[in-house]
Amino acid sequence: MTNVYNYAKMSIMNGQTGSIINNLLKIWPNNTVAVYPWLQKQGIYRQLADQYVKSGWLEKVGQGAFKKAGDTVNCNGALYALQTYLGSSIHPAGKSALQLLGYSHFIPANMTETKTVLFGFQNEKLPAWFKKNNFAVGVRYVSTSIFPREFSTGLTSFQSGVFNITISAAERAALEFCYDVPLKESYSELDQIFSVLNTLRPNIVQSLLENCRSVKAKRLFMHLSEKHRHAWVGKVILEKVDFGKGTRSLCKSGRYYGKYKLVVPE
Repeated sequence: MTNVYNYAKMSIMNGQTGSIINNLLKIWPNNTVAVYPWLQKQGIYRQLADQYVKSGWLEKVGQGAFKKAGDTVNCNGALYALQTYLGSSIHPAGKSALQLLGYSHFIPANMTETKTVLFGFQNEKLPAWFKKNNFAVGVRYVSTSIFPREFSTGLTSFQSGVFNITISAAERAALEFCYDVPLKESYSELDQIFSVLNTLRPNIVQSLLENCRSVKAKRLFMHLSEKHRHAWVGKVILEKVDFGKGTRSLCKSGRYYGKYKLVVPE
């Protein structure tokens, strides 16, 4: 630790900090969070980072996390740090991913919650600095085993300002939406969304259904896809999908669909 302190002190004394901070600001995307592991790779250790905060170059957003002075960081800018620097699987999912992909006009603003929905693998946690900031307001995080760890089918790159983040593509987002019904999202809203999902890729759907661990989500996904008679449904090989056993109910009383042993609201 003494060596690190001396390095920071010497850098300040000989003027190297100007060059270091200039290089840092060039490679650091605007309106995103930077974390210590990445800063250290750029030669910026804890004491030097703290000095940049005191000098007004950086602002702390939490323990081990920073933003450039004057930047406005939203949820996407924080997710950039999680995904790019920390290797996190956490991503916009379900209804939120569909909204980012342009389906927002099919989602009534007055129906159910309007929180940003994030999915991550089971037991994966949001860092404290993320949860304690303004960009976490209105975020609902779901830690789930709906898919196996490291299963990346159905994820896509999304441009947010000058940087990209990973979000669920429409096929995966639709399954995640099904996973959230009925406890967090409404069946009627989901039904509306499925009415316009006529361009899903059957090969992606096939892989997702075969790897999805939620029986309810798979059954609901196929029920609504068939209800709206999408052409791509005919290319999905249902025999390869495990739909489990027993009945799944979304409500206490409703309509029963025998093919998928599913009870849905009238």
